[in-house]
Amino acid sequence: MRTFDFAVIGGGSAGFNAARVAAGLGRRTALIDGAKELGGLCILRGCMPSKTLLYAAEILHHARHAGRFGLRVPTASADMPKVAARKRRIIREFATYRQQAIARADFTLIRAQAKFLDPHTLALSNGQHLRAKQFLIATGSRVAVPAIDGLAAAGAWTSDDVLDLDFLPPKVVVLGGGVVACELAQLLARLGSRVTVIQRSAQLLRDHSPEAAAAVTAALREEGLEIITDTRLEKVARTPRGYRVDYTHEGRRHTIRTPHLVNALGREPNTTGLDLAAAEVRTLHGGRVAINRWQQTSQPHIYAGGDCSGPAEIVHVAIQQGELAARHAAGVKGLRPVDFSLLLNVVFTDPQVATLGLLERELQAAGRPYLAASYPFNDHGKSILMEALHGHVKVLAEPRRGRLLGVEIVGPSAGELIHAFTGPMAMRATAGDLLKAPWYHPTLAEIVTYPLEEIVEKLTG
Repeated sequence: MRTFDFAVIGGGSAGFNAARVAAGLGRRTALIDGAKELGGLCILRGCMPSKTLLYAAEILHHARHAGRFGLRVPTASADMPKVAARKRRIIREFATYRQQAIARADFTLIRAQAKFLDPHTLALSNGQHLRAKQFLIATGSRVAVPAIDGLAAAGAWTSDDVLDLDFLPPKVVVLGGGVVACELAQLLARLGSRVTVIQRSAQLLRDHSPEAAAAVTAALREEGLEIITDTRLEKVARTPRGYRVDYTHEGRRHTIRTPHLVNALGREPNTTGLDLAAAEVRTLHGGRVAINRWQQTSQPHIYAGGDCSGPAEIVHVAIQQGELAARHAAGVKGLRPVDFSLLLNVVFTDPQVATLGLLERELQAAGRPYLAASYPFNDHGKSILMEALHGHVKVLAEPRRGRLLGVEIVGPSAGELIHAFTGPMAMRATAGDLLKAPWYHPTLAEIVTYPLEEIVEKLTG
């Protein structure tokens, strides 16, 4: 039986970086991953393929709407086999780079699935057993299939299927209104599909503010998407010509038929095959691994990080969690837990949605006093000339000194603009501190000065 100091289950963002750090600290480390291809969700089936395709669709969208800029582009369409081939080439390069990094690393790679036999022993799918002093569970997430009549048996597309398309589906119904659903729905619509989105909650992007959701919804509807919110999904069935979806909306039952259906109703922790009960590791609803601020589970020598433990399914957070777990397990002194007061999140729709720090509803729920100021992109010079008029910048600050507490940007390049605040907020800067910096005109970035100025005026008024 092979023995290690630190064994990592899962080779995605959390797992790879944890193994790298642990090995660098001189610990005998194993990285266990039985996936068909190494690389993790972000590289293979998540962030990178989706953003590769979204950018191609954005270029196509601008070409098709060039007339509003006085430009004549006679025709523009997607060559789907070439779009798909480009995506595969780029993702293959990213995956190869990660695989080479794993091959060069000072840890042992074991290509197998794993499950716990007891709190210190794993059974591997290659027939071997492995023991370790400490473990990290970093098995990520998988597409959720909610308990909706007929959904599991219908065989709907998932995000994996959409990202692998090499043809253009003429009509698609997307179930869900979260980040993945909105990004994929806009992608398909911009490539040329007729898209209907059916969301169970009262708004798209239910984890974001109503104002952010309204801006994205308006933009999607302008692009021809049908958006139906506040529904109850009753039944999904496979038919000879595709799918039938029955749902209730505003007290009435409706039916929609479609040749193609996408299940984008969320993701869930990928933990069912680990037999965590044998390790006496406590899980929460849906199989999420319960952790403390040091990433430790109910078994102090077993850690967890990334999508399987949450609370945020975001790559840079997973990396932070994995590295923290590796250092804490090695007894490194002076560590700090992941700071979720600086949580950074981006939705890559158009307009993009980016948030940093505390959300307004979180401040309200905590009864914490704050100042808020916002400014719309439809009154800003650079965004007007770009015809990018949806959205706003909102700044939240504490009322005594104006220290920045949170930022919401909904609009063009929001995922880039939010980084004007990441450094200052990490250094506990105030609105006045940011106004000391120069902001070039005309740029998108200078829009942030308007809410900042309003915050400062409220402090001195």
